[in-house]
Amino acid sequence: MKRQILSISIFVLIFVLMVQAGTPLHFFSTIHKTEPAAAHLSSPSASLYEKLEEASDMYNEAPRDAVIDKVWKAIPGYNGKMVNVKESYEVMKESDTFKEEDLVMDEISPDIHLKDLPPSPIYKGNPAKPMVSFLINVSWGEEHIPSILKTLREENVKATFFLEGKWVQKQPKLAKMIKEEGHEIGSHAYSHLNLGESTRAKIRQELRQTNETLEAVLSEQPSLLAPPSGSFNDDVVQIASELDMYTILWTVDTIDWKNPNPMEMAEKTAAKVENGSMILMHPTAPTSQGLKKMIHLIKNKDLQLDTVTRLLDETRINQR
Repeated sequence: MKRQILSISIFVLIFVLMVQAGTPLHFFSTIHKTEPAAAHLSSPSASLYEKLEEASDMYNEAPRDAVIDKVWKAIPGYNGKMVNVKESYEVMKESDTFKEEDLVMDEISPDIHLKDLPPSPIYKGNPAKPMVSFLINVSWGEEHIPSILKTLREENVKATFFLEGKWVQKQPKLAKMIKEEGHEIGSHAYSHLNLGESTRAKIRQELRQTNETLEAVLSEQPSLLAPPSGSFNDDVVQIASELDMYTILWTVDTIDWKNPNPMEMAEKTAAKVENGSMILMHPTAPTSQGLKKMIHLIKNKDLQLDTVTRLLDETRINQR
């Protein structure tokens, strides 16, 4: 009995001392198995959803507005991208596994588009777009066109052919062959006139006459103008815009009219090509012979080849 009283006394004394020392009373609480505060976060499905939300920070990309650059003039916009968390979750929930290749992405349009800019020449596409275009200006060299078309067909590449109006009248079958192969048709004016030194009236006449010819022979109304010899001024750009055409120049020149070695030309040209490049060429022997190699070298840089209109479009290339 004395021993029991002594034990109780000691316990009471310890308790009083601990209270005075400020020791928390929950020291004596019964310990229970703790449940997660938010059980849904620890479930496999919630974990997947969290990964998708985290992926948004990693994969989202803001759109790029079209701009007037001091050097390159008009540059088109490029869509941004955003992870669609809800749709991505629906795709992945059965396996409950995050897979990058199963991400569903939405494209986000820029606020400023190419059509919103004042009339200005275009030398290149958006530098964020891994695509390039061949600009093939045609006012002579018809003997090389069939072989060029054959190479483009074999390599599954579409180009933009800028046709001179007078040439189309002389070579309607070849002009139709180009169109039937699925290539884009642009205007190269009517008579290879130096538009940069012409009157407004003459510029308008050249462009309208070409458009009428392309409509009559090919049922085409071009939306792109490549001024002969790259000669233009503000009047050319303005009048082309009034006729619903963009004025197209180039980023990289093959200089194929100087009759370079075809393989060297292909290598030098491809080395200069980057996102958004527009590559000028003509129906020449060097282009006919070096085109296949040039295409292979460009594709090896993970760049797609397509028409100028596709290059200027804001649609993203399907890359993660």
